[in-house]
Amino acid sequence: MHFLAGVILTVVFQLAHSLEGTTHPMPNDKGIVANDWAIHQMNTTMNFSPRNKWLSWYVGGLNFQVEHHLFPRIAHVHYPAIAPIVQAVAAEFHVPYLAHARFRTAFSAHVDFLKKLGRAPDWKDAIG
Repeated sequence: MHFLAGVILTVVFQLAHSLEGTTHPMPNDKGIVANDWAIHQMNTTMNFSPRNKWLSWYVGGLNFQVEHHLFPRIAHVHYPAIAPIVQAVAAEFHVPYLAHARFRTAFSAHVDFLKKLGRAPDWKDAIG
């Protein structure tokens, strides 16, 4: 049972953080990340399958990762109502709102990202 729960949780976290489009900024020499906290949350997380009510219930709203990171103390049942507001504010301030409409596309994007990360860099990139 713990193994299955671990696999499910791992998949959810990977689909919310490890995809093409999310960024993982490094802190400067003083340990400071350049963006404000909220923008950092928007850049490093991605929603997936937000219209799937069963999945939202099953994973406790973690498919609304953007809203989860921005509003961690709000119950996940409110994320579907909050999401359009967050998306509109993000568009107003030209901040990316990252999301995959379907679980399948998010999973595929994650696999593609892992393949990209697993490729050896071109030697020209190493010396440039």
